[in-house]
Amino acid sequence: MTRFGDFAPLCRNTPSYTWCNLFYRQISSDSSLRSILTGLSADANSAPVGINPVCGIAKAGTTIDGPHQGTGKSLGNIANIVICAVSMLVILGLIVGSQKRKAAVGRVELRNLLVIYFLTLPFQLVTTGALLEQGSTALVALTAIHAGLVAAFFWALLMNALIATQKIEDGTPAALVPYFLFCAAFFAGTTYIAFDIALGITTALGPSNDPSELRSIPLFVLTSIWPAVATILYFAIMAYIVLAVLNETRPMWYYILSAGLFVLSQLAWFLLGKVICEGSTSKIDGSFVATILETAAVGMLYLAWRSITEGSLASSWFSFCLFLYSRSSACWLGRSSARC
Repeated sequence: MTRFGDFAPLCRNTPSYTWCNLFYRQISSDSSLRSILTGLSADANSAPVGINPVCGIAKAGTTIDGPHQGTGKSLGNIANIVICAVSMLVILGLIVGSQKRKAAVGRVELRNLLVIYFLTLPFQLVTTGALLEQGSTALVALTAIHAGLVAAFFWALLMNALIATQKIEDGTPAALVPYFLFCAAFFAGTTYIAFDIALGITTALGPSNDPSELRSIPLFVLTSIWPAVATILYFAIMAYIVLAVLNETRPMWYYILSAGLFVLSQLAWFLLGKVICEGSTSKIDGSFVATILETAAVGMLYLAWRSITEGSLASSWFSFCLFLYSRSSACWLGRSSARC
């Protein structure tokens, strides 16, 4: 029976689910628990991201004998590696664009949000890329830092909405001190919890009574529940500001599109992942689709902010490219559409 905080179903049925790297180390470092690792996870040298996954991408340069496994040496999660690299360029363009608009409200806070998201991408590239050996200290460290950055990102997202209410003047110490203080707190707390799960620094967050459950309520709350709560609060606050305070409608469409892309990214990761993995004989999975949609969602937040602070969105080349980027992801999910 699955309980709140159990990662076992996710690590088995969701290919390239990042936080499973922590549990692999937790299990593999204890000789009494290693029997839990079977099937694709039995050999750490070639094991994919996950714990006994139904389908997974073998570590780069290796092969795995098993269902849904293709022939030849694996390239790792090559699709997501490429998309993460492209997304970094897209976000870098947004950071430069936000920096140029020096008089815009919330410029510093939005730029910092984009910087944090930019920092998550190289970590995602490595932690989901099937590039490092499962159970290795390097992979554990990178995964723990990645978890901390994700938790910090969603505080930064929520703080952007709070500052947009203009109850606190943007760019001032009154806004930036809590912004960075709580970002640091979320980062440090989540990173420590992730390390504790993998390395057993303390017994408080170690293996559950049934280690096969891969259970950690703190990690589940900080990487799943907290992002969902922060996102809902962010869009609720921004909807109030745009519709009730500014009495505008066009920026709201960007926020609606951003929310929709974010939801689709999670559906792609959790529902399409196994389907794509099995259909491609473990060459790719849903993680690259999720990354495209997540980056497009962040891009829509930038366009919404620019629309609010500028009054009208310039028809710039970069904005057009960002539109194409988000449109291509939607077309990939529905390739039968004649519009694509």
